[in-house]
Amino acid sequence: MKHLESASLDALIEALRHLDAGFADLPEFESAAPALDRIGPVLHEAADKLRDNYPYFHPLYAGQMLKPPHPVARAAYALATWINPNNHALDGGRASSAMEKEAVAQIAAMFGWQEFLGHLTGGGTMANLEALWIAGQLHRGKPILASADAHYTHSRISAVLQLPFEAIPSDAIGAMNLNALEDRAKRGDIGCVVATLGTTGTGAIDPLPEILGLRDRFGFRVHVDAAYGGYFTLIDNLTPQTRAAFDRIPQADSIVIDPHKHGLQPYGCGCVLFRDPAVGALYKHNSPYTYFTSTDLHLGEISLECSRPGASAVALWATQRLLPLTKDGEFAKGLTASRQAALELTKHLRESGDWLVPVEPQLDIVVWAPRDPSKSQEIFARAAERGLHLALIRRDNILCLRSVLMKPEHARWINEIMTRLQS
Repeated sequence: MKHLESASLDALIEALRHLDAGFADLPEFESAAPALDRIGPVLHEAADKLRDNYPYFHPLYAGQMLKPPHPVARAAYALATWINPNNHALDGGRASSAMEKEAVAQIAAMFGWQEFLGHLTGGGTMANLEALWIAGQLHRGKPILASADAHYTHSRISAVLQLPFEAIPSDAIGAMNLNALEDRAKRGDIGCVVATLGTTGTGAIDPLPEILGLRDRFGFRVHVDAAYGGYFTLIDNLTPQTRAAFDRIPQADSIVIDPHKHGLQPYGCGCVLFRDPAVGALYKHNSPYTYFTSTDLHLGEISLECSRPGASAVALWATQRLLPLTKDGEFAKGLTASRQAALELTKHLRESGDWLVPVEPQLDIVVWAPRDPSKSQEIFARAAERGLHLALIRRDNILCLRSVLMKPEHARWINEIMTRLQS
């Protein structure tokens, strides 16, 4: 194949044989799965339908937050589905639960936490829901605050939890306005402030050090929504202000990060972490049939979700085994390349003289507009005709173009992207 990676299929088949050998002592049996002889045509039909997609895996796709999983994640996920473990209770996911605990501990260690409570979720929305649910349990009825540029999920989650929600204005670059937050905090009734480290619109970074300072004065919780940006804590080519925010993440009360974004995982894989393990007592519930086979912690005892795919944990564990979360490792170098791609695209756009780039990218997201912004929609469509796929975002009532340069390969494709854009 020319475009879709397939070498990992050989490794998957070998691993599947190795897995099968681990059950050699079982009596032989024939699978009762129906229609095995007719799988081929159905898969070809599925492939035909899947071709009706943008080429998310290719560097010329520079639009939304879509990053291909690493081949080891795809293969490990598929391998686990032959067992199909459920990481709710140890009965249904003994090995994969242990792998989840190990993988989540490695994510926590990336933020400097050794003592913590955490687990995987179906995505960032569920992870943020759990963090705000804990905040609501500890500060009952008090408002949740987030910036106007924070993800819309926070207002929706607050409504689900029946907690008041307030949006704090953002500054010119899309970060929370600290003066507005301080003025609001003086009323003394805030339950939790969500600090976003990497907004999904522009990649903006809220001023976490100053928000933590206000927490010390006014006593609210601080939840860091790093669903998009969290892994950037591993890289060195951030601005000093952005670096300062990431360095203070360990002082937050809770953190959310999405391995299915920059963590090279298939959808859906989110992660929620709590600095104080004692919040686990708030999850306490009774189950009449799932928690009696072991005195070890069942992950369902510290999660609002019940059934959860053990395959997600296996895929994450395998990826972090191959690519450890270290500042000098191959994983971090891929993020550094994505960040460099954003800086290079910004430089080229400004040097061409045809484009306006209102703010420096803080991560790997670039927002820009033609000098006549009324042409943004037309350029978006014409770029797609030339095989370059961008995104659109409205900022200050101006329709802008937007690129999320998530793939490390983007760093080598900026010239080609500019050529097609200029055409």
